[in-house]
Amino acid sequence: MQKKSLNQFYNSYRSGDMERENFEGAIYTFLVNNQEKTCISHWNNDLYEDFVSWFYPRLKKSIDNYQEMGASFEAFLGKYMLLSAKEFQIRATTNSITEYSAWSAQIPEMYVYEEAPVYTHNNAQEIISNLIIDRSGRKNTRRILALIIKCYCCVSDNFAERIAPLIGMSSKELIKLLDEIREMRQEKDDRIFRMKERSYCQYYRCIVYEKRLIHTRENTSEHERLKFRLEKARERLEKMRKRISAIRTDATNKQVAEILGIAKGTVDANLHRLKTRWEIMSKKAELN
Repeated sequence: MQKKSLNQFYNSYRSGDMERENFEGAIYTFLVNNQEKTCISHWNNDLYEDFVSWFYPRLKKSIDNYQEMGASFEAFLGKYMLLSAKEFQIRATTNSITEYSAWSAQIPEMYVYEEAPVYTHNNAQEIISNLIIDRSGRKNTRRILALIIKCYCCVSDNFAERIAPLIGMSSKELIKLLDEIREMRQEKDDRIFRMKERSYCQYYRCIVYEKRLIHTRENTSEHERLKFRLEKARERLEKMRKRISAIRTDATNKQVAEILGIAKGTVDANLHRLKTRWEIMSKKAELN
């Protein structure tokens, strides 16, 4: 039995023998099963099926726009599909470039997310043991505790459990202090996190513009438009990075003093002496 053509379906619809819904369904079924009769018969089957599904909502508009003024309905629909296919390809290419850019940027972007180095137990024990002892030879764990609380963002619970015995505390006590400073700094940390997330998005946006620019023909309005957007996006990314780098992520000495229940001046003095002790240790290490 010979299959009906698109023109025959249209004639049935115009004569009232076929309802609009059935007419649209018949066109969709015809397009799905007769790729070789369309203007994009050279596309691979998977891409063609994606296009037909994307094109289906436009059928209603194409039917409403058709006027019987010389060209047949089949010819009109073929032209409409050809123009839509070009738009579909542009969107598919843009999405492909965006996806590729995101994946290709994932490796260098990992450096942004890279965490502080994890010290081994022996290394941490050696460093902390040396810093605890002041110049007079006495053991002063309060200085190290103040430093740990100040640098809470770099101290995981696992690391806290390993170093707690070195400063004469239980891991539960140290983690409790870290939780308190985190809660105190929550609003500030959330603000910094949102700023970093926006900078990551801007970074990916720059990568996408770069890739799209490569695939755009030079000396065209589209190429110039993308070039302008890329320049602006890079400028904005640089400003965002400078702003983030200027933000201090550690706790203030006043906050550390509040958590430990001591005077701010005591924290200032302890951290200053600890810094001096560290500089002396570093110089000795360089000489050795």
